[in-house]
Amino acid sequence: MGKSIGVLFIVCRLFLGGFMIYGGIQKFKKPIPEPIEVVEKAQKFASPEKVNTLQKILYISGTKQTGYFWQVLGICELLFGLLLIVQGTGFIGALFLLPITLHIFLFHLFLESDDIGELIQTGVLFAINIGLILREKEKWKHLLWIKPI
Repeated sequence: MGKSIGVLFIVCRLFLGGFMIYGGIQKFKKPIPEPIEVVEKAQKFASPEKVNTLQKILYISGTKQTGYFWQVLGICELLFGLLLIVQGTGFIGALFLLPITLHIFLFHLFLESDDIGELIQTGVLFAINIGLILREKEKWKHLLWIKPI
């Protein structure tokens, strides 16, 4: 039983790491749109019934328009995904990925709650990330619990 649990965690590490590497690569596939293009696209969704789509467009486009955040996010996803896949650095990769997977899950929870499939998918990714960190609790639990003097 213990060996099969170990294999499950390896599969989870590879799945999450591969997913993050793929997401990081995708951040560099398309050119960043010009601000005028963003405004024109946003105006198409200015009606009240399309406010959710407008929020998503403005949020994603805003991160791209900073000139650095979208790229930094992509680099972090790539780097931390690679750390997660490599045997000796899996824990540090999972730890560094935690805020990113939380952010992805919350984005889908608040801005795409109508897409249940993606919400479940990102929730599973976040849960895998938490599971990978909790599996290594012996490495970090001393940071949280103070021993009485």
